[in-house]
Amino acid sequence: MAHPKRRQSKTRTLKRRTHDKAVAPTLAVCPNVITGVGGYVPDYILTNAELSRMVDTSDEWIRTRVGILERRILKEEGLGASYLARKACKQLLKKTGADPDSIDALIVSTTTPDYAFPSTASIVLGKLGLKNAFAFDMSCACCGFIYALDTASAMIQSGRYKKIIVCSAEKMSAVTDWTDRQTCVLFGDGAGAVLLEATEEEGVGFQDSMLLTDGKGLPFLHMKAGGSVCPASHFTVDNRLHYVYQEGRNVFRHAVTDMSDDVLEVMQRNGLSEENVNWVIPHEANLRIIEAVAKRAELPLEKVMINIEHYGNTSSATIPLAIWDNESKLRKGDNILFTAFGAGFVHGAIYYKWGYDGSSVPESK
Repeated sequence: MAHPKRRQSKTRTLKRRTHDKAVAPTLAVCPNVITGVGGYVPDYILTNAELSRMVDTSDEWIRTRVGILERRILKEEGLGASYLARKACKQLLKKTGADPDSIDALIVSTTTPDYAFPSTASIVLGKLGLKNAFAFDMSCACCGFIYALDTASAMIQSGRYKKIIVCSAEKMSAVTDWTDRQTCVLFGDGAGAVLLEATEEEGVGFQDSMLLTDGKGLPFLHMKAGGSVCPASHFTVDNRLHYVYQEGRNVFRHAVTDMSDDVLEVMQRNGLSEENVNWVIPHEANLRIIEAVAKRAELPLEKVMINIEHYGNTSSATIPLAIWDNESKLRKGDNILFTAFGAGFVHGAIYYKWGYDGSSVPESK
């Protein structure tokens, strides 16, 4: 099948890879829809002022370069990503009224699992008492939520499953070097969760997705030690190799290009435009990245959901936390674009039609 005519901006031509899909998949009925959202952030607030006493930085430097005012930190010892996930999922089940015994599966995306094994999802499942579900982790860095959402949607489309919880939970403070002024200002802890359910209603739910991995990002964004290539040792600990390593300029350039191209491609093949896109909900790594993506995709910033100023970069949890924070703004039938970029490099976009009026949901924070 020939590729459709590419959208052209005023200053450039959108160039996609040769393996891109030419058209969106055709679905007679959207088979699944998000029916609720839950979230959780720790109580402790780490401000820019406090960070400026820890490293050589300032509130102005952080605000102007990354757009963050504060972030939440899980300070209690012995608690990890599963604790954050459990809190978010419990709120989700309470808000939706879903019977725990009706849940078929739980997918947890995390870059900061409690343990190498067992899976964080299995721990969360046990704490929630999901007796009829199976659970697994998804490790896709900051793209974890959209990859897990796409996976859960496909599982429900298969007809084998009816209700799936997708949760993104990150304790980024555990892998942050608090002596590195370039990275310690970025990250925070938190979790967000959504419930996907099968539906027979037309015009809502999952519409299309494009997920890509280029495999060239290892040198620019990774954790040097702690895996099977470089197991933990006195040397790795002494040399602080168990923290996020990032080459900011390379990551910035790839993130802006890939996220904006993914959004434009999904818009193009679904007949979307600036006028009929209601919301863009991006991964929130850095305010300047978000602004550059919106500009390059020719979408107004007022249509972009942003809460990075309060939570920082919570890796795969940024998107569900933005939904949780802004649920009251969402209306049934809203055209929403999710997009993310992460280590690997992995990136992608999802086109979704919102399934309920968020303003009708009682406040639960």
